[in-house]
Amino acid sequence: MTLRWLRAAWVLPIDRPPLRDGAVLVDAQGRIAAVGPAAELSPPSGAAVTHLPDAALLPGLVNTHTHLELTGLAPLGEVASFADWIRGIIERKRARTPADFLAAARQGLRDCWAGGVTTVADCGDSGAVAAALAELGGSGIAYHEVFGPHPAQAEESMAALAARVAELRRACGGPRVRIGVSPHAPYSVSGPLYRASARWAREAGLPLAVHLAESAEESELIGQGTGAFAGMWARRGIPPLAPAGPAGRSPVAWLEEHGVLGPDCLCIHVVRADAADVSRLASAGAAVAHCPLSNAAHAHGVAPLAGLRAAGIRVGLGTDSVVSVGRLDLLAEARAARRLGALSAAEALELCTLGGARALGLDAELGSLAPGKWADAAAVRLPQAAARAADAAAVPEAVLGAAVEDVVLTLLGGRVVHQAREIRGEAPTG
Repeated sequence: MTLRWLRAAWVLPIDRPPLRDGAVLVDAQGRIAAVGPAAELSPPSGAAVTHLPDAALLPGLVNTHTHLELTGLAPLGEVASFADWIRGIIERKRARTPADFLAAARQGLRDCWAGGVTTVADCGDSGAVAAALAELGGSGIAYHEVFGPHPAQAEESMAALAARVAELRRACGGPRVRIGVSPHAPYSVSGPLYRASARWAREAGLPLAVHLAESAEESELIGQGTGAFAGMWARRGIPPLAPAGPAGRSPVAWLEEHGVLGPDCLCIHVVRADAADVSRLASAGAAVAHCPLSNAAHAHGVAPLAGLRAAGIRVGLGTDSVVSVGRLDLLAEARAARRLGALSAAEALELCTLGGARALGLDAELGSLAPGKWADAAAVRLPQAAARAADAAAVPEAVLGAAVEDVVLTLLGGRVVHQAREIRGEAPTG
């Protein structure tokens, strides 16, 4: 890889104030060598030069929750309950072959790059996203899902999980691809399987991810043993949970009981969480993947974003799947989070860059434009007024309002993985 020098109307490092007419120097290893005013950071001899006079350059976006193996599937439309929606997803997945899943994962990864996303935290059980990340030279964590709501299934599920994860680690390893474990959700994983999979993952040094406190049906199942998921359990002969007293229990409390929560655990959604649940998550050091558009699409409610942030919990943004939201657009998620959390534009952008990296434990390597980190970056076309503005405060606003089509260049480790026709230079690879 050659040296690369990029100059933009504005450079947004995220961990420092925006730079007007800034530049970023990328070394031959694909890492950031320097960031500063273009007038003070000249391109070295032999460097590939890219000038972006009408764009802002910011860190590559970090999507903390995807299901890229579902790429290409249309939203299901109206269903009677979230439990019915889950059943619909299972049926549609059964119709796909391994080749279908891999093709979907490849396209999903390319779609992410086209939207400025350079790192994903993906959940799936086909193994296709791990394979696509390794094949295309992507960056992310592929959490392999494990299921088993009947306690008697725990041993069998664990044996299959261990075998599949070992296979994925051999086939899909690399400096930018990490395998994780995802005991799927409280309605699809028994208490014994939660405890066993969390313990096993930690012994193996693998990160955890779990869908948690997402829907009313989930809370009803765990708290009172009622609702649509409880009905599904009964029809399948799955024993109900032991009573938890008149007040019931929350899904967050249930995972705490089973030793799942911890600094290595990414909790996805966390919509139905009260102050006690937020305190539990904060005490455990767990992180949260906030998916506001998916939460709204399923009418799950509004996650306590302000409370999570006030408690010091690491929060990143996720899109969930195309079946939930139709199109993966992390900047749209940031706009939604801004409204829900009463955030500034700069704070909303931080959630989908450095905040997401922190939530995944990857902030030493990515999430901001800083020397030594991977040269992951996205260039976003600016309105002329913002590109020429002297006030740095106007730039985050303009970037936050951008559409997917406004992403004109995406770099991953200094490599071009997406490029609009208006940008001259090296063609995308992968």
